[in-house]
Amino acid sequence: MKITVCQLNNKPDLFTKDWKMLKAHVQQEKSNLVLLPEMPFYEWFAARPEFNNEQWQAAILAHDGWMKRLHELKCPYVLGTRPVNEGDKRYNKAFVWSENDEIIEFHQKHNVPDQKEYWEASWYDIGTKDYTTVLCGEARIGFVICTEIWFMELSRSYCKQGAHIIVNPRATKVITRDKWLAAGRVSAMIGGAYNLSSNRTGEDTQNKNIRFGGQGWIIDPEGNVLGVTSDQEPFITREIDLKIAQDAKKTYPRYVAD
Repeated sequence: MKITVCQLNNKPDLFTKDWKMLKAHVQQEKSNLVLLPEMPFYEWFAARPEFNNEQWQAAILAHDGWMKRLHELKCPYVLGTRPVNEGDKRYNKAFVWSENDEIIEFHQKHNVPDQKEYWEASWYDIGTKDYTTVLCGEARIGFVICTEIWFMELSRSYCKQGAHIIVNPRATKVITRDKWLAAGRVSAMIGGAYNLSSNRTGEDTQNKNIRFGGQGWIIDPEGNVLGVTSDQEPFITREIDLKIAQDAKKTYPRYVAD
């Protein structure tokens, strides 16, 4: 299975340029699955502590518009998250888009920070604890949205569910790149699964103190880094063997009973 991770610019005009290059990369590589960053189709609104309904609705509309363009990648599966309204609640919700234009939404971000530059709980609600997997072809996939990767019991849960891949769409800063990569490696080893992450890059449009770090990654079930994105290589594609993840469940420490 060929999978692609990426880093995409936070600024709308530069994002559009990145999208064009991503399309070319995915089509050239003939990727089976693409992972996008966390809520990629609108600037990072959670940098500001005060909730603004007009901006929230604009973010939803932007994502709705871009979701209609996912077919441009000409890839069987595209994964990411987007802002949604559900009744009187607001969520950051995972999605899986498939080439028949079917969209599956299933996991709401549950571990939601609320601090300087990441006022997420001020903007949207804490989701339910639904950590079921989803099938993309033969690949069983679990989501940990950004901060959720630090809750390693989720990786253990996905291991028990037989996940081949754990995906981590995120929006993290350049100064924290090393520790996030470390989290990805540990998550892969606990889950006995490939760990994929895509991230934003570039500056925030209103808060110049925020510079997103890029560095999407592909990590194998033993914690080996198979590739990371960079400004010089913003998209990477690797071919992975799902059987390796399947067999990893039988080895230490995955097989050990709780």
